[in-house]
Amino acid sequence: MSETLQTTDVAASDADLLGRTAIAVRAAGSALRERFGEVVRYRTREELMRALAANDEMALDILRPRLTRLRPDAGWVEDELDGGALPPGEWWVVDPAEGNVNHLHALPEWAVTATLVRDNQPVLTAVHLPLTGETYTALTGAGAYLDGRPLRVSPTADLGLSIVATSQARPDEDEKVVRRVGSSITAMLFDALVVRTAVPATLHLLNVAAGRIDAFWQFAGARADLLPGALLVTEAGGHISDAEGRPWTPQSESFLAAAPGVHAEAVATLSR
Repeated sequence: MSETLQTTDVAASDADLLGRTAIAVRAAGSALRERFGEVVRYRTREELMRALAANDEMALDILRPRLTRLRPDAGWVEDELDGGALPPGEWWVVDPAEGNVNHLHALPEWAVTATLVRDNQPVLTAVHLPLTGETYTALTGAGAYLDGRPLRVSPTADLGLSIVATSQARPDEDEKVVRRVGSSITAMLFDALVVRTAVPATLHLLNVAAGRIDAFWQFAGARADLLPGALLVTEAGGHISDAEGRPWTPQSESFLAAAPGVHAEAVATLSR
């Protein structure tokens, strides 16, 4: 996958499929919203993991049958921590509760995502934010949208004037990755205007696509974290690569999405 994702002729069936996918993620988001609002303190990690799984299962009970009816022959990926390439053919890559930990702690930064991948290229994606009611969509070759309004990345051409963002390493991450995350944040604190550090990745990437944030980077990202945002950013006119500026694929060890005017500067900062 290069800076600009491969484009194909937009089939009417794909456009219709995107609309139906958006309906599915909204339905799952509505169910999760009903569970949102009360902060529960978990005494053990096992209790927390069970609560996370309960959210995932509720959303998947809605998403899986709806998306399977839309594409009965497509494979199914729902583990948000999985990475790497997929086998040939069509696959649904789903994060039923992106930002699940935030949901359980009554924080507003969470979403429901569904992305159709065809021969390892994201074809369409729908990301729904239940608390705001917003739905972000993208279709290869047809642009990125927020509730039907076109999205465009920032025109900023100076990293020193840029808001940039990253997600922290996941729990139990390899020490080498954790240290790389820390050093990259330090480098960006010197070069960028503002650095935001939070999870989940998808919400930062929505902001890059919408021109609110100028760049986002992450190390050791998973498919479900990055594919929806990668398609949204490229369809909104942004560039994606790994942190060294090389073409990004789901097997890459790092990820960078940026407005074209600051992409090269961001690569230089992250490569120090």
